[in-house]
Amino acid sequence: MRGGSGTLATAANPVAVERGRAEAVAMQRSVGAGRIAVKAGPDGRTRLDALHQKANAKIRIPKAHGSALEAVLINTAGGLTGGDRLNWSAAAGAGTHLVIATQACERIYKSAGGTAIQTTRLDVGAGARLDWLPQETILFDDSALDRSIDIDLAPDAVFTGLETLVLGRAAMGETVRRTLLRDRWRIGRAGALIHADDLRLGGDITAVSGSPATLATCTAAATLVHVAPCDDEQQVALAARLREKLAPMSGSAVRAGVSAFAGKCVVRLLAPDAYRLRPLAIEALAILRDGAPLPAVWRS
Repeated sequence: MRGGSGTLATAANPVAVERGRAEAVAMQRSVGAGRIAVKAGPDGRTRLDALHQKANAKIRIPKAHGSALEAVLINTAGGLTGGDRLNWSAAAGAGTHLVIATQACERIYKSAGGTAIQTTRLDVGAGARLDWLPQETILFDDSALDRSIDIDLAPDAVFTGLETLVLGRAAMGETVRRTLLRDRWRIGRAGALIHADDLRLGGDITAVSGSPATLATCTAAATLVHVAPCDDEQQVALAARLREKLAPMSGSAVRAGVSAFAGKCVVRLLAPDAYRLRPLAIEALAILRDGAPLPAVWRS
């Protein structure tokens, strides 16, 4: 075999062998970044303005019939593990509508050392709307993820965001006993912080998740945040609609909580598995997005 420096590695040269192994491990770390920016076209439709892709981070733009532009994020590495880094950023220019989804669920695999880091930066301009709709993030046993999302909104911009966490795949009989998750949301409007959300999950997950104050034995959880330039009464009315729609779908195994305050609406969902959680998330998104269809990757 040949080491990364070009030195021939043989059994008679153990130093080169070990160096080659170390370099091979280092090469397995993925460092990807993708950026998209959109602008308003003369016909009122949202058009691509800029696109950048690096390494395993890819962005595809399927054909759409509406005025919004739909972008699909793809991690060609197939998932993240310790030491991987993935950065997404998007800018919706004035008067645009950008919908961002992921091609598939993001998988966070067992870490042999280190933490996977994913960062997202979203900028939404004057009169623009951005819908952040990634599919589920699946945490595997002994995984480690540090994730953050920062959103900056113009005074009259609209943002709807969803993040779903799943502890193992129920259909595969997987159980997550240990993991490390740090999840951070920050949303600002015109430079002022209007929403902060921090989650840290670690240690013995079976003990933590069993508490009624945490996951109540559920393995799937979702958070939706909707921010729009409307008064609190309108947000309260929106929250009432959500409660009315989600109540018949909830029960002892599936839970939904809705709150409206400070110009935003927040929805929390819990279910024993992703299969039972997804219908609630879809119903909530239909209300928050005024009945607009979900991206095609959600329906495939």
